[in-house]
Amino acid sequence: PGMTGGVHIGVPFISTVLSELDKLGASKVFVLANNSSRPLVQPLIEALQEKEILAAPLSTDIVMGGSENGILKAAGTAAEAKADCIVTVGGGAIQDAGKLIRLWLAAYDNTSASTKATADGIRAVTSLDPMPTLPPQICCPNSFAMAELTSVAGMTLENGVKSGAAHASLIPTVTIFDPSLTSGLPDWVRFGTALRCVEHAVGSATHPRATDEIRNLALQGLKMVRSGLDVMVANPTSTEAALDVYTGGWCAVRALNTNGCYPALGHLIENMYSAKYGVHQGSCSGILCGRILAHHYEGSKEHQDRIAAVLAESSGKDDDEVSKKSAAYLVKELVSMLPGVAQDHSDAGVDVETLRDFVDKLPIERFNKLSPTPFKDLDDVYNMLTRPLDQL
Repeated sequence: PGMTGGVHIGVPFISTVLSELDKLGASKVFVLANNSSRPLVQPLIEALQEKEILAAPLSTDIVMGGSENGILKAAGTAAEAKADCIVTVGGGAIQDAGKLIRLWLAAYDNTSASTKATADGIRAVTSLDPMPTLPPQICCPNSFAMAELTSVAGMTLENGVKSGAAHASLIPTVTIFDPSLTSGLPDWVRFGTALRCVEHAVGSATHPRATDEIRNLALQGLKMVRSGLDVMVANPTSTEAALDVYTGGWCAVRALNTNGCYPALGHLIENMYSAKYGVHQGSCSGILCGRILAHHYEGSKEHQDRIAAVLAESSGKDDDEVSKKSAAYLVKELVSMLPGVAQDHSDAGVDVETLRDFVDKLPIERFNKLSPTPFKDLDDVYNMLTRPLDQL
């Protein structure tokens, strides 16, 4: 919904981008990509140069987590170039950065702002009335984080606080998933972002605001993701596995972004954990997803039992014992088979002794609006985060 150019899955990204740019009538295209994607993106840059519609040199300023400085630098460059369309090639940080740059371009066009971007200036655009029309964004993801399918955008401020913006206008114009863009991904990105699709599914399926329709969509996505992961573990470069995981992830994130189900409890806690400790969100899910499910099992038993049934069935194991396991246990077992994904705090270099201080600053009242089983106090949150894996 809101993505006027649609979602294109399993198509070549360069020719599809060029076709969509023609439809949009773009004349000054700003391209943002992961530095690791530069060789794959270079033919697109050359095609844009040949058509004389490249607004500025390829930007690779954005790093994992979407740091403030990189986003502001890219936003200023795009404004100076008077870009009228953004193309983003890469992971979630790249896709979110593109959304925030569009906000700055709208501010620059509508408020006579300096081309020097600020985090406050970018966020302020979402409060303008009327909201200015944002330039279009064509997203080409190289992993499975699914940021390109949402209307929120994250940014990590210089003080380590997770910030960003949210507005219906931020939904990108077009998304193009070409499995060839996943070539060369390190395991922690490939399997970590795939695990985020599982996170999105279980978060929306157990959310207090979820409807039956939302839960069914989430579980449909979970089934595809789980099946795709089995193939991907055996053959990381499998095109079919990538298509299954991406399509299932699309279903899961659509469920999460419907009827106020975003953020789910796990999504919120893991974002805060990621910002505090600098851990990739895939490993945040690996460490915390099962623990969070175990915490609110009594309040979401019916929905978790459906999650467990899907995970057990999709695992392909004909085992009565597996079918009797909890969703938290099955998520833990899934994480254990994913290369490059942390399963416990120490795996990610997080000192458990520091968790007490982390917990003392968490917004328990906000958590309790999202958790099917409320936390009694911050000690309850701490006990969830430090629950031994063998108790899942």
